[in-house]
Amino acid sequence: MTRLALVRHGQSQWNLDNRFTGWVDVDLTEKGRAEAEKAGALLRATGREFDACHTSVQKRAIRTLWIMLDEMDRMWLPVTRSWRLNERHYGALTGLNKKETAEKHGAEQVKIWRRSYSTPPPPMTPDNPYNMADDPRYRALGVDVPAAESLQLTLERVAPYFETEIAPQLKDGKSLIIAAHGNSLRALVKLLLNVSDDDIVHVEIPTGNPLLFEFEDRSIKPATVRYLDEERAAELPAIK
Repeated sequence: MTRLALVRHGQSQWNLDNRFTGWVDVDLTEKGRAEAEKAGALLRATGREFDACHTSVQKRAIRTLWIMLDEMDRMWLPVTRSWRLNERHYGALTGLNKKETAEKHGAEQVKIWRRSYSTPPPPMTPDNPYNMADDPRYRALGVDVPAAESLQLTLERVAPYFETEIAPQLKDGKSLIIAAHGNSLRALVKLLLNVSDDDIVHVEIPTGNPLLFEFEDRSIKPATVRYLDEERAAELPAIK
């Protein structure tokens, strides 16, 4: 049976500070490192082997993967990094405190920016201090850094990576770990489970809790899906 583990990075410093992060390259907190260790322990406890890994080009996801693989004693597994697995770009909201932004613009407007499927937040201006357009990791690849993204736009850049890199490996019988971000992982969940546009906005991906998909007969249609830390996931909305 082929397996796919989706793991959102452990708590980052800006998660702790309640700030919109997006493409800004913040690191894990001590709690985030501990969450990554536990995620690795949970994956190890399944007793199943994995063949390869994928992650974004953002350090909170990369470090989460390192810590998990260290905990699993599988640091030698091949890792592919792609900007297509980056977090959603939060545009002009990047760096702002979420509570203060809701007080300024209204909770309902911020909810639309954060949780709707197709409405992006206001775009980031070129002079924004968090503009990543000249960052060497993107410039070298010729990536046009977005000014803002909705979940729909995030899915549109994740889908080609899924189709060309992830799905072929699953069809080849390889079990994978993907360490990424809340919204890029929601995009993958939508693709894997054919979740509707209306329902995907309610899906929550908690930090550091592996979401394990199992596939039969080299299919990419999951036979089972579950969080490994079931107690932590008990109060999450059902994925449907």
